[in-house]
Amino acid sequence: MNMIQAINSALDNMMERDDNVVMMGEDIGYFGGVFRATAGLQEKYGKTRVFDTPISECGIIGAAVGMGAYGLRPVPEIQFADYIYPGIDQLISEAARLRYRSAGEFIAPMTVRSPFGGGIFGGQTHSQSPESMFTHVSGIKTVIPSTPYDAKGLLIASIEDNDPVIFFEPKRIYNGPFDGYYDKPVQPWSKHDAGEVPDDYYRIELGKANIVREGADLTVLAYGTMVHVALGVIKEHGIDAEVIDLRTLVPLDIETIEKSIEKTGRCLIVHEATRTSGFGAELSALVQERCFYHLEAPIERVTGFDTPYPHSLEWAYFPGPVRIGEALDKIMKD
Repeated sequence: MNMIQAINSALDNMMERDDNVVMMGEDIGYFGGVFRATAGLQEKYGKTRVFDTPISECGIIGAAVGMGAYGLRPVPEIQFADYIYPGIDQLISEAARLRYRSAGEFIAPMTVRSPFGGGIFGGQTHSQSPESMFTHVSGIKTVIPSTPYDAKGLLIASIEDNDPVIFFEPKRIYNGPFDGYYDKPVQPWSKHDAGEVPDDYYRIELGKANIVREGADLTVLAYGTMVHVALGVIKEHGIDAEVIDLRTLVPLDIETIEKSIEKTGRCLIVHEATRTSGFGAELSALVQERCFYHLEAPIERVTGFDTPYPHSLEWAYFPGPVRIGEALDKIMKD
């Protein structure tokens, strides 16, 4: 399966298992969503469980909060992560606070799905990575898969969770892993081990990182598309690096990170979002606080720039093989 099919399979499994799971969003019903992740589900489960909404992100999220408080498990889709901002007040002021402000009487068990990230020439309004905005908010969990197998297992766990979850889907790797070389043919997920996704129900626990490559000389922290870019650059440079796919930013598997850096003594952080106040800054602070006496070199970050995502200069902005390679050379030299 590719990642879109894996997400569709997860949604199908959950709707079959739990009548309280409902899906909502712009064009997710009849058309199956802009990327067809919900294709066929309205036909199978009906318009009361898979329904189209007006173009109003504030309304979509607000309605989902009410549904969750009522006992449903809504899965609203925001067509692109760039459009999530009108719904932020409902997410932060209502969904994230509901359990706390009601002393546990009400919960908001909603999973907000949204494609995010660049690499598709979407420009400034279809390429943003706003994950750090949500990791800052108490009461919200943030999940980002990097493979079809993880996408299905993590999405099922997110829907079953009693807290609101932001589930960002890296759209650049919907159809296959991406090593950062935009001028090379894309390899489909069918040729990748993680493209083997069971049709049946399974879940991957939130808060558990995945060591996708073991190594002794350097720890690389990444998530989403950047996991595959980092793996490609490491192979090219012949460095014995350990690559950790965080999978969930909140809750964060800090124990796995600590153990790895205690072994390697070096840390490189890679993400596509802008640098200032990006999630890499939090990772860097945590590594410095917890692993200072094990570090043999300064922590390095490779990120997007502090600008809107450019259309014509997309590959200069994207943290690709050249910039990651330079950071690898620097940290190993240090």
